[in-house]
Amino acid sequence: MTGLTLVAHALTPALRGLVLGGDAEPDRASVETARELKLSADAAYAGPERAAVRTAAALGLDPVVEPALRDREYGDWAGRGLEELLASDPSGVAAWLDRPHTATPNGETENDVIARVADWLGDVAARDHGSAVVVVHPAIVRAIVLYVVDAPAESLRHVDVRPLAAVNLSHHSGNWSLSLAPWS
Repeated sequence: MTGLTLVAHALTPALRGLVLGGDAEPDRASVETARELKLSADAAYAGPERAAVRTAAALGLDPVVEPALRDREYGDWAGRGLEELLASDPSGVAAWLDRPHTATPNGETENDVIARVADWLGDVAARDHGSAVVVVHPAIVRAIVLYVVDAPAESLRHVDVRPLAAVNLSHHSGNWSLSLAPWS
């Protein structure tokens, strides 16, 4: 059996300001909160964003950085705030928000992200290395949850993942399952 604990990385100014994409430094207070959390595992992985790597370090982990666990690619909208985008392209933003199968200009759809993380989960399951902690952008936690519970991409608006939230997954007999547990 393989067990994964997914952890959403620490709060960043981009998350606070609803800025799409980017590679912002995590907030110091949020990183300090991560230092207080107790996690142990046989392996650790992180998305390539600074916030993911620094959060993993604050948790006492030395993660393997996995490009497949990167945040969603927002293309031409990367680095721009949602309010700014709503002002400049209200119909484009409305279409993107209403239909997750719609990509941002030159970006990925939610289905693209779900497929990417599903491939990575398949690779992890094949290794069967016991337990692992995976520190990633909240959008990647959401995509993994949607994949594991076999929910359509339209369900993404019903899954709220806050910084430092954790979700436990286990893989047994070819299937992933999700369990929610308190921090220990």
